[in-house]
Amino acid sequence: MTTAHPSAHAPSSLIGPLHGLARLLPGVLLSAGVGAVAFALQLIETALFGHPWVEGLVIAILMGAGVRLFWTPSNVWMPGVQFSAKTLLEVAVALLGATVSGAAVMALGPVLLLAIVGVVVLAIVGGYALGRAFGLPPAMALLVACGNAICGNSAIAAVAPVIEAEGEDVAAAIGFTAVLGIAVVLLVPVVGALMGFNATRVGVLAGLTVYAVPQVLAAAAPAGLLAVQTGAVVKLVRVLMLGPICLVLGLLRSGKADGKAEGAKGPKLHHMAPWFIVVFLILMGLRSAGLIPEVVLPPLQAAVTAMTLIAMAGLGLMVDPRAVVRAGPRVAAVAALSALLIGGLALATIVLILPA
Repeated sequence: MTTAHPSAHAPSSLIGPLHGLARLLPGVLLSAGVGAVAFALQLIETALFGHPWVEGLVIAILMGAGVRLFWTPSNVWMPGVQFSAKTLLEVAVALLGATVSGAAVMALGPVLLLAIVGVVVLAIVGGYALGRAFGLPPAMALLVACGNAICGNSAIAAVAPVIEAEGEDVAAAIGFTAVLGIAVVLLVPVVGALMGFNATRVGVLAGLTVYAVPQVLAAAAPAGLLAVQTGAVVKLVRVLMLGPICLVLGLLRSGKADGKAEGAKGPKLHHMAPWFIVVFLILMGLRSAGLIPEVVLPPLQAAVTAMTLIAMAGLGLMVDPRAVVRAGPRVAAVAALSALLIGGLALATIVLILPA
């Protein structure tokens, strides 16, 4: 007698989603395992010293990168690892909007808002100049500059079609930015502590320097919830600069087309306004209107922290440190110097504008 496979009795509408979940499960469990170990180490630090010297989020990134250095996850693991590093992190950012009120945005003040715009513009101009000085092609120099100044890989992906960059340039820019982005996340808490910054200043530093919106959570978390909220708001202003920057680059590119039939391709809407940014803003509006009860905020914040921990482990597992070598020394040097440039601009902004 032939035994039917269990899936044969399942409704066809469920087979697809169940198969997708099965593909994600190994990598998600791996990321969660690394994150759990990192959290356990943070608890041990707290028990021994009264507070953690290295946050669990940072430990998770380092542990994931350390594993990746000696072992490259196969196709069995990678879908779930990628889901953890990207989708879970985006969900965490979206939910973070419920903890931020409109008053937090207004608290930044017009001077700081203008300063954020100025930092982005100067970082792009300075990064491009560095790239050309190191002999990078114009498109490559612009990709690296925009990646550093706005939001890392997302900015590179959005700008690439606008300036009609070659695939090799895009791959090289993204390859190094992924590694450098982790370094920035790790350095922000260290610099904040060395400079004696309060939570607001740490948040602004994270928001002005960290590449990806979700990674702001990891960079600002050691300084507390206020730093995370401030960093998220500052970073949102940076991300919103992507639309105007792409528009300007598209107009400049079209102006150089010399009457050609085809102009530059416009940036895609989801690059200028990712879904998790939209949800963040909606939830922030609901919180500001008093439509989200205070009682849900503590468990929501705990969920955001847990998802971020798993995501940081996944992010570490995705980053191959050897990508620095593959990207090439000139690209690596320009990206690193561009990161230092925006870091310097951020520190100058904080010291000159924000109270100690």
